[in-house]
Amino acid sequence: MKKITCIILIFLSAQNIFAQTKIDYGNNASAGKYYNIRGIKMYCEIYGSGKPLLMIHGNGGSIKAFEHNILYFSKKYKVIVADSRAQGKSTDDKDSLSFEMMADDFATLLDTLHVDSAYVIGWSDGGINALLLAMRHPDKVIKLVSTGANIWPDSSAYNPSFWQSEKKDYDKQHTKTWITSTEKNTWKLFMLDWNQPNLTLKDLHAIQCPSLIVCGDHDLISIEHTMLIYQNISKAYMWVVPNSPHSTLINHADEFNKKADEFFSTPFHE
Repeated sequence: MKKITCIILIFLSAQNIFAQTKIDYGNNASAGKYYNIRGIKMYCEIYGSGKPLLMIHGNGGSIKAFEHNILYFSKKYKVIVADSRAQGKSTDDKDSLSFEMMADDFATLLDTLHVDSAYVIGWSDGGINALLLAMRHPDKVIKLVSTGANIWPDSSAYNPSFWQSEKKDYDKQHTKTWITSTEKNTWKLFMLDWNQPNLTLKDLHAIQCPSLIVCGDHDLISIEHTMLIYQNISKAYMWVVPNSPHSTLINHADEFNKKADEFFSTPFHE
């Protein structure tokens, strides 16, 4: 009986230690730092060592979006994960915001960190940024994984119910006057996805690095639109994740992590 009690106490103690040492991604002072990037202070955390891997989150998100992925990749890669402009801790009070602007931010961040090139994982808006980074700064991207990205902002790109929901929000709120800085920023982020990106299929031809184009079979982005992205990148694979919503790298984290790592580690075969 004493032995069983001792084992239970050790187990509970181990659980308590784990709870106390669990990393608070996005709020980890030991890994985080602000960098002066193109007129803003961009917050970035770095984990692990090895080949650089840049992770880019989606609209209104933060570093925390990758809490199911960072630990896995940090065992093999130098994981660079930042709050995008006007999101998380990377505040930006300017009126304008574009995906091109953010892609240039990430290229500058890599330069600032003295990283010549990196693997890239982008989710949702981050997936758009990954594509644009490869288009605008091709020397910066070794390979990319883009999940849940679209290249234009109309109803043909989205799941119909999601599109109708977004349209309803726009129709209801576009005449409002926003007062607080938080309200203005939230609306700026909404309008980013409402009006952008505005890429063509031909624009995708500029992407020369191997690319893994991903969506869930129940994604916000239609499978047909994802297929168009895949078909117009010369060195691309496509993966439709079964039984998955938009958050492929959360809902299917283990499979996503292994698949992305395998893609990065294996030579591309046409």
